[in-house]
Amino acid sequence: MAWFSRWGWERPARRRAGFAGAIGLAGILLLGFGPSASAQQQQAPDAEAAASKMEQARLADTDTLLALTSEGAVLYGQDAVKLSGYQYCSQAVALAEAGEFRQSIRAASKALHLANATRDPNLMAMANRDLAIVYSYSGQLEKAEEFAREALKHPARDPRLVVGPVQKVLGDVRTRRGDFSGAVISYDEALANSSPRYAPLVQASLVNALIESGDAARARQVLGTMAPPKDAPLTAQLDRTRARLLLAENKPAEARDMYRALTARQVGVDTEYYRLWAWDGVARSEMALGQKQAAAEAVGQALGGVDKVRAKFRSEEFKMGLFSDLQSVFERGVAVYSDAGDARAAFEVSEHSRSRALLDAVRGRAKIGDQSATTVDLATLQRTLAADERVVQFHSLPDRLVVWVVSPTAIQEKTIAVKREELNELVETFRNSIVRGRRAAITNADKLGAALLGPLGLVAGQRLVVVPHGPLHYLPFQALRLDGRYLIETHPVSVAPSISIAVQLAQRTPRVNASLTAFGNPRIEDKYDLPGAETEVKRLAQLFPRNTVYMGAAATKTQFRDVAARSPLMHVAAHAEADAVDPLYSRILLANEGGKQNFLEAHEILGLSMEGTALVTLSACESGLGRIAQGDEVLGFTRSFLSAGSSSLIASLWPVSDDATAVLMGTLYGELAKGRDIQRAMQAGQLAVLKDPKMSHPFFWAPFNLIGNWRLTVGS
Repeated sequence: MAWFSRWGWERPARRRAGFAGAIGLAGILLLGFGPSASAQQQQAPDAEAAASKMEQARLADTDTLLALTSEGAVLYGQDAVKLSGYQYCSQAVALAEAGEFRQSIRAASKALHLANATRDPNLMAMANRDLAIVYSYSGQLEKAEEFAREALKHPARDPRLVVGPVQKVLGDVRTRRGDFSGAVISYDEALANSSPRYAPLVQASLVNALIESGDAARARQVLGTMAPPKDAPLTAQLDRTRARLLLAENKPAEARDMYRALTARQVGVDTEYYRLWAWDGVARSEMALGQKQAAAEAVGQALGGVDKVRAKFRSEEFKMGLFSDLQSVFERGVAVYSDAGDARAAFEVSEHSRSRALLDAVRGRAKIGDQSATTVDLATLQRTLAADERVVQFHSLPDRLVVWVVSPTAIQEKTIAVKREELNELVETFRNSIVRGRRAAITNADKLGAALLGPLGLVAGQRLVVVPHGPLHYLPFQALRLDGRYLIETHPVSVAPSISIAVQLAQRTPRVNASLTAFGNPRIEDKYDLPGAETEVKRLAQLFPRNTVYMGAAATKTQFRDVAARSPLMHVAAHAEADAVDPLYSRILLANEGGKQNFLEAHEILGLSMEGTALVTLSACESGLGRIAQGDEVLGFTRSFLSAGSSSLIASLWPVSDDATAVLMGTLYGELAKGRDIQRAMQAGQLAVLKDPKMSHPFFWAPFNLIGNWRLTVGS
């Protein structure tokens, strides 16, 4: 049996450019990371060999120019009504501006196919332009830059339709990477190649980049040349920029007055949205004036309006180089209340940010249950916790990491001096050392465990519910070490995207019937064959006298949808893809139907009624990954299944070993069948693998996370 027969098609969504930058390296060295050359050579042989095979087994990136052109040919062939290449370009732009990123890419891929088929360089330039725009909108900066540069290789009939927008994309990419001087160069190039209609948007982006680069004088000069926009939203955005410029010019009192005036501005159906940002500007101005209490009151006004704001993608902000993210308002709230010593308020703002992040990620494109958008206050949470249970909740701010430990009677807040960029580096370094099977993973686990968990005063035996934030969603907390032992050796561990969700799920399904429904080795084509998954499912079925198994050609999406509402325990051993561009299009690869591929996508899962399903196990590679926006939110499969009604989910953080998975899952389900709660059953499964000398490296035993209801038990 191959070590690895299940893998994700894409790298983790949060992979970023510039991970080897000076700041991140400093952070790694600060905590003692970065083993010496001799240490790098000391590797766990079994894990290293398995990791090497995993790297070889990874499928190629699906979003290359060649892959998208091929996909476009298939999609074009399936269209009942076939459009021209330029019509597909128009469609791609409209879909991108509506926030339908994956659908936009599919439309642009059809244009790519037609450009190749007709040998039309102008169409090729425009199709690549549209791909650059949509990848920029979706935050995939490397892809945006790649397709922007590809667009510039092809001669366009009207360069203003290609060069201007493409150079603006390059400016946007540089702005979001923090390279503001480079962004100014790109925006200047875009402005020189823009139509009169497009130029004001480039000018607005240029002004914002100049403000960030510290050139307030030129920003003022460019702003003075701009004609007032004709529509209210763009006018409101430009006035926000004017107020930002006042702050940059060290005129906080004037900025505050302008922002206060904007709080009363009517901007049609989106008035509340612009009012929220105006109050946020008031808060920043008051902070600049040293008025902490006034700043806190303004933050309260901003946060008080969050729930009135419609969740939608706002392309006009990208057009003007603002890149607003509502999570930054929550960050300010956490920081202000934390600085004031109000741990309760800071914790509740952090929790509120998670429900809002889900709404912003879905943006009305799929059904979300009411419980997903509600929060539990601190007092209610504490009444829910047992004496031995602790919630460990993190919130990553630009300049620090805030952690709360909640018990039934107290809340403790700690601040860890690690910047967000450094935290990204640390998590990436640790994950890489695990996935590559390095012995350095153990050293890194000691260092990171001491930094993140050491200050928290955790007592051995306490049951931990970890609520990660930002890059910590990709961190296997069970593999951190304290006092020379892995966390899983001293604590049962589960994670939750939101403690409010976890508490509601724990209360709704404390115990379910021992009835297993399993899908194994869905039949697609030979290269997707998973004999290990088939064996795994057959073994698990033997633990539950009441079982239903769908194997091979029977493991279809139609069958999954049919049984989803009435399957207390559901196990899926299959391939999975995490979509880095649009998490709603992450998918589980189920069997072909009618001679065609028919995969189950995350937005379809959100539409299912799974209140009767207590546990879904995705025994697939990287099924726990999804895109994390600036503030927080891993949508993908995690939130899809929990929002659809399932109370617990088991999903993986990296490609998994068949042999290790067989031991882990066999032990886990065996303990569940005996009536043990799922958190302790998961602990037993991970320890069973850890105790095998050949699989003691975290690579083998730590990939799976238990997410959601940590108290679930099985039996009559």
